[in-house]
Amino acid sequence: MRDLKNKLTSSKNTKNIQSRKTKSFGYQVLGFGAGGGVAFTGLADFLVIAGGGGGGGNGDDGGGGGAGGYRASFNSETSGGGGSSESSLTLSKGSEYTVTVGGGGAGGTSTTAAAGNGVNSSISGSGITTITSIGGGGGAGHNSPGGDGGSGGGEGSDNSVRQGNGTANQGFNGGNSSSSPASGGGGAGAVGGNGPSSGVAGAGGVGVASTISGSSVTRAGGGGGGGFNADGGAGGTGGGGRGGNNASDPGVAGTANTGGGGGGAGDVGGGTSPNGSAGGSGVVILRVLTIDYSGTTSGSPTVSTSGSHTILTFNASGSYTG
Repeated sequence: MRDLKNKLTSSKNTKNIQSRKTKSFGYQVLGFGAGGGVAFTGLADFLVIAGGGGGGGNGDDGGGGGAGGYRASFNSETSGGGGSSESSLTLSKGSEYTVTVGGGGAGGTSTTAAAGNGVNSSISGSGITTITSIGGGGGAGHNSPGGDGGSGGGEGSDNSVRQGNGTANQGFNGGNSSSSPASGGGGAGAVGGNGPSSGVAGAGGVGVASTISGSSVTRAGGGGGGGFNADGGAGGTGGGGRGGNNASDPGVAGTANTGGGGGGAGDVGGGTSPNGSAGGSGVVILRVLTIDYSGTTSGSPTVSTSGSHTILTFNASGSYTG
């Protein structure tokens, strides 16, 4: 009996017994904490708006600038246009996410040149599909078409050139003009207003409202068309600039950090050539649970809270690290 006991309790056999027990009853968790892999840090809702297009220059009158493209994952749903609901982003701990905020397009500066398109805004980083919103199309000049973009630029007074087209699920087309005055630029929520045969120019298309920052804010309205011996069109709700009336009243720029389109230039005849107005810059907003918020950013975003969430509002390019 003593010999059998010694064999069972020898160091070699004891090691074998322990090894078998570990294989039979033990387990290992992978991919969490110190176990390896990338740790999940939480979901982030987003609102990404590109820069708005500039208003068209004079040569009778310029079309309104289109609003910047509008993409969102939070309570902003507009069939066919901007704000169609998308999936939230899944962020990873320690990964940096780059935020790019696009500037507004320049207003048209001559009788023939259309205005500049707005600049794209985006979010990109490890493990996510890049979210890109397209800059708004510039408003048409007298002999040049409205630009295509997130929302399209409005047609000018010369209706032989077309209005700009919007991008599906980001914005709408610019308005068209039967004759002077000019039409409004498209908004994230509606097509730009058409230029009538007489009277007030076409209004910019309306934007889209979102409560991602805690209160309802409407953004990405189109710019109003310029008037020819008539009032300029109203800017679309959400930062779109009003169209101009004449050389001394060239119109209003799109509101900064809304992606609003710029107002088109107006004219009262006599060969004057006022410039169109610039589009408004875009904005990027991230919404994360406060318990998941790392506090690591660049670019000086505005940080606020709403209930159990922390809101990062980027009015200029920067980054967030999960």
